[in-house]
Amino acid sequence: MAFFDFWTESIAIDLGTANTLIIHNDKVVVDSPSIVAIDKKTDKIIAVGAEASLMQGKTHENIKTVRPLKDGVIADFNASEQMISLLISSIPSLKKRFFTPALKMVICIPSGITEVEMRAVRESAERVNGKEVYLIHEPMAAAIGIGVDIMQPKGNMIVDIGGGTTEIAVIALSGIVCDKSVKVAGDVFTGDIIYYMRTQHNLFIGERTAEKIKITIGSASEELESPPDDISVQGRDLLTGKPKEALISYREIAKALDKSIIRIEDSVMETLSQTPPELAADIYNTGIYLAGGGSMLRGLDKRLSKKTDLPVFIAEDPLRAVVRGTGITLKNIERYKSVLVK
Repeated sequence: MAFFDFWTESIAIDLGTANTLIIHNDKVVVDSPSIVAIDKKTDKIIAVGAEASLMQGKTHENIKTVRPLKDGVIADFNASEQMISLLISSIPSLKKRFFTPALKMVICIPSGITEVEMRAVRESAERVNGKEVYLIHEPMAAAIGIGVDIMQPKGNMIVDIGGGTTEIAVIALSGIVCDKSVKVAGDVFTGDIIYYMRTQHNLFIGERTAEKIKITIGSASEELESPPDDISVQGRDLLTGKPKEALISYREIAKALDKSIIRIEDSVMETLSQTPPELAADIYNTGIYLAGGGSMLRGLDKRLSKKTDLPVFIAEDPLRAVVRGTGITLKNIERYKSVLVK
């Protein structure tokens, strides 16, 4: 068996709308934006990940940047396959191999995914030499990554706010009891900021600038204990067409994101209302766990706590909670057999 092990490598992939992370030998070896730059003339990929991300919004007519995943699922089959293949081949220890090893993979998928979308993920993985492909639902991976014992007959609520979707799930006895997947997450927040800047400041900004604003001063509440400083934002004036600068405060961003955060709050309340009473009693004691990049929005935990009257905890290193859980599942595949999607 050891001989065959030499021919097989195990990797865990968090295939996200915004970022793709890969774990190999218990280490995160790839943490890269899910974006590719394609030469329109030849249809060949010229850059992937961070390099392609730098080109976003700055390309000429012969180059286009594509995000192969939308709302947590594969939107561009060809680009996603090439992206996965290039990211896997960039793993340092696999680069040294003379041949491409067979891959044993665990990939996480949104809980609201359809059969067709699931098959697309599985086929993409098989095409890049995936011999054993297992799928795991994102909230389940997040729970394992946070350190929740999912095997217990005890209810835990996970809210995973990613780039394309927000996954809300109540987990008990290694299964998802009730869940909701809403397409309001990091990408929608970015869109809200672009719209706000257009309507309130007559300033046209790109996705990368909006993303930077979100990370630097993004807030879910207009009242923060330690508010970030105002930042200056450059873009194009919609009235004159000239480049222009505006000073933006976190309070303005809180206003811009308010509607989207209300939708997330409503989805959390809806999931709580569907939770069986015994599990609701457990959640009252354990609280709600937040994971994913969106959970790092300032004041979001307090706002959700106020809305639900429950304690809300942000996972340690929330950006990597899902991939950590996927990695733990890969390492103990027999133990977690029941949570993997057949």
